[in-house]
Amino acid sequence: MNLFSLTASSQLPAMASCTASSAYWDRGFRCSVDSVFTRAPRRSWTHLGRTPMNRGCPREDEYRYCRSAARPNLDNLRVLRPPAAALVAALSLTAGSSCLFGGPREPVIKIGVDLPLSGPEARAAVPALNGIRYYVQQHPTLDGFTIVLSESDDSTGGLPDPNRGAGNVRAFVQDPLVAAVIGPFDSNVARAEIPAANTSLLAMVSPVTSSPCLTQDVYLPAALSLSHTAVTCKDAGLPAANDLHTSGSKNYFRLAPTDQLQGPAAADHLFKNLQLTRAAVISDHESYGQALADSFTTRYIRLGGSVVGRLDLDSSADPVAFLKRMKADGAQAVYYGGVTANHGCAIRAEMLDAFGTDVTVPFVGGDGIAEDPACVRDAGANFAGMYATVPAVDPSDLPSAAPVIKGFKSAYPNPSDFGRYTVIAYDATAVVYDAIDRAITASSGKRPARPAIVAMLAASSGLGGATGTIRFDGNGDTTHRVISIVESPRLDRKAPWLAAGSVDYSAALPY
Repeated sequence: MNLFSLTASSQLPAMASCTASSAYWDRGFRCSVDSVFTRAPRRSWTHLGRTPMNRGCPREDEYRYCRSAARPNLDNLRVLRPPAAALVAALSLTAGSSCLFGGPREPVIKIGVDLPLSGPEARAAVPALNGIRYYVQQHPTLDGFTIVLSESDDSTGGLPDPNRGAGNVRAFVQDPLVAAVIGPFDSNVARAEIPAANTSLLAMVSPVTSSPCLTQDVYLPAALSLSHTAVTCKDAGLPAANDLHTSGSKNYFRLAPTDQLQGPAAADHLFKNLQLTRAAVISDHESYGQALADSFTTRYIRLGGSVVGRLDLDSSADPVAFLKRMKADGAQAVYYGGVTANHGCAIRAEMLDAFGTDVTVPFVGGDGIAEDPACVRDAGANFAGMYATVPAVDPSDLPSAAPVIKGFKSAYPNPSDFGRYTVIAYDATAVVYDAIDRAITASSGKRPARPAIVAMLAASSGLGGATGTIRFDGNGDTTHRVISIVESPRLDRKAPWLAAGSVDYSAALPY
């Protein structure tokens, strides 16, 4: 029988469950792809972790990539053209019908994937999806079960859509073959999805979400607050983790550290690496930005630095006048807590007037500006010399990640197939496999119940991943707390941001 299949950038076969009419194809034919990497001879999966391995954005605490105007070609999908008769048969499906060409012989376990696969964020999310697919390609079966990816896009109109994400998760919940979900990418989407999954204790593992309130009830710990009083999630205008996990049990885990560590990491980078001891601080006056500014200030002072002034932007604020005062007071750097969309990087452009061209004073922020083309644009001629924190480990220089990256790039030769979150998404898949494997063992080889998989994730300890040792604390947060530092392009404004180091709080928190 001829198979009608789709591949991601020519690498991996997929089984297509097909219905008429969708935006996924420009000809209106929908393929809701369940990727099945079983065309190569099957291998049993063993010894996991012991072998080498925006505004325009929906909320103030999740702005990764959403300011970019670039729209990538979704998943670089290419049609492998079957013989004409098979194609005609495939296209003759009626609306609402479904089809499966061929099929795995073993019983199936599905892993749901929910990511923003269209719109600007797809330039980061599609490479993450590729990392998930690559892991499944390497491990097509698990304890006698064939692993199938059930992939969903949570974007609408180019932006992550919480309602669509929640609908995707409800569909996963209703499918008894779905054992766990990898995703989402955005914290605002996670807030809608967690309650939907929690009703049936469907495990979720996110590679990148960083809002503290997905897993905690405290937005900013007292030790990082200028008032020495904890800022709760409700104080920040967000639901607390207990409000999302309505069953009373937590089912959400993540591999990214929280935003609570971004401000301290920037302080460590300025004080220890750049050896700058006097800084000015600006916030965009929103919860995300104020928390970053407060936590930076607290950590910077504790290290021995001096904050020479603070400005919270509002309609009456005069950044240029403030910057001129900061120069007079000896500021050696400017820290900005906030997002590009609140004109934060325009402050970088205004620093030319205040500080002049003869002194290089760095401008530092969080992931609200990191790797954002709009930030570079807003900074004008002064785009060089900006730094930003990213709550995710950079695998590019990790010896443990080198074999994975080499193998991935051999399977996915297109440079756009690989991104910052490819390897961490690969590890998210590994930890899901490990939990399912232990749950199958505990159930004597039978299909495991969803609560059992959640329990195994909570008990994850010492799994050797490509990005490091994976384990979760009692909240479901990673204990591998690494914040990456990136630097804006130095000469060509269109060039990628540069790796500039990292700060590791795995051994001890900065408070």
